[in-house]
Amino acid sequence: MLLQSLTIARNAFVESVRQPVLLLLVLLSGLFQVFNTWNTGFSMSDTDSAGLTGDNKLLLDVGMGTIFVIGTILAGFIATAVMSREIENKTVLTVVSKPVSRHTLVIGKYLGVAAALAGSILVMLIFLMLAVRHGVMSTTADDLDAPVMLFGFGAVCLAAGLGAWCNFFYGWNFAQTTMSLLIPFVSVGYVLVLLFNKEWHLQPITKDLNAQIVMASIALGLAILVLSSVAVAASTRLGQVMTIVVCCGVFLMALMSNHLIGRHVFTNKPLGVVARVQPADESKVFNEPGQIATITLQQPMNEPPRVNEIFYYSPSPSGFPMVNKEMQPFDGDLREANDVMGPEAPQSIVVMESDRQTIKVRTTGDKPILLSRPPIYGDYVFNTPTSINKPALVAWAAIPNMQLFWLLDAVTQNRLIPGDYLVYVSLYAIFQIGAFLSLGVILFQRRDVG
Repeated sequence: MLLQSLTIARNAFVESVRQPVLLLLVLLSGLFQVFNTWNTGFSMSDTDSAGLTGDNKLLLDVGMGTIFVIGTILAGFIATAVMSREIENKTVLTVVSKPVSRHTLVIGKYLGVAAALAGSILVMLIFLMLAVRHGVMSTTADDLDAPVMLFGFGAVCLAAGLGAWCNFFYGWNFAQTTMSLLIPFVSVGYVLVLLFNKEWHLQPITKDLNAQIVMASIALGLAILVLSSVAVAASTRLGQVMTIVVCCGVFLMALMSNHLIGRHVFTNKPLGVVARVQPADESKVFNEPGQIATITLQQPMNEPPRVNEIFYYSPSPSGFPMVNKEMQPFDGDLREANDVMGPEAPQSIVVMESDRQTIKVRTTGDKPILLSRPPIYGDYVFNTPTSINKPALVAWAAIPNMQLFWLLDAVTQNRLIPGDYLVYVSLYAIFQIGAFLSLGVILFQRRDVG
């Protein structure tokens, strides 16, 4: 089965890169990135985030949105080219009439489409990174970035020139040859750009390579691969136009998933947002019994928590995930050491006193509380645990949530993207891809191809 899938994937990949629309949309993406350096100079902001300021943040935002939309359309076009068109032309019959199962065919077709899309996404993201390195031209007097112009445009022109040469003299497919050359040429060109600054002085290769933007780009690529699985599943039953319509519909629904379903999954009401945490003993660890800390909020609370209430905190306004979970109620005297740290004291974080903008809390129990971290700036404060709507959670998990892949907000707001988040979102993408390919196999099982 593996060998058959890889053989089908290879043929699907070759067929995908032969499609003129693939090369056209990839080059169109690069052209849009060039235009973005001219038409995004109106943010009227000079704040810094992720190494980008003002207009360049808008350039990154518009550029990633451009890739997202083009990638969605591209997934629909390629999937129909390798799947639904073969079904309509009856050429798929030559494969399924052999000892090749239909699920092997669907998986092989997806792997080929995903490989072609991965190469296309890589080129489009490098175009974006080149545009970010060049920066927005706010005025006509701004200098051009010579390394970007030479290595970036040079790589595209060289790939297109060699593609035309091979097509004219050897009869090779122009789109396939150009796209196959564009991937390594643009990659090498970007590496060369990173080695030089705008004045052609050598610099460390990591100086203009922002790790947070790279992680956001990888997550964006995973989102497009999920949409490509939707396209392959839809193309087992639908034609080209309807497959593209389904892809765009799923894309829009996935963008609105948080608003339509996600906001009903976790129910809790934050009291406020942490502005400052001041431990009484200046300890960075806040889990030992009897420790006291004063939390100052950014805005006054409407209803301050009462004394002896449990203090909860979370990095999310929905209250999920909650950092301190399963806290037990406390009914003793927080001024008595025996009540706070005695053998019968529950392990909790309890409110000692509060006013409209500050909360003084104390840890209780006879041993350290299991906390991943203490409260920090930006955390949301609660006085009740978060409740979970399980039916809404199932529906929310079934529909692809593109907001999980859209990390641009974290980049522009100077929120550090942890490395393990990329692992989690990759697992989520694999789950979604597997679910849609399973749906595609079910739809294709009884499809008449004769």
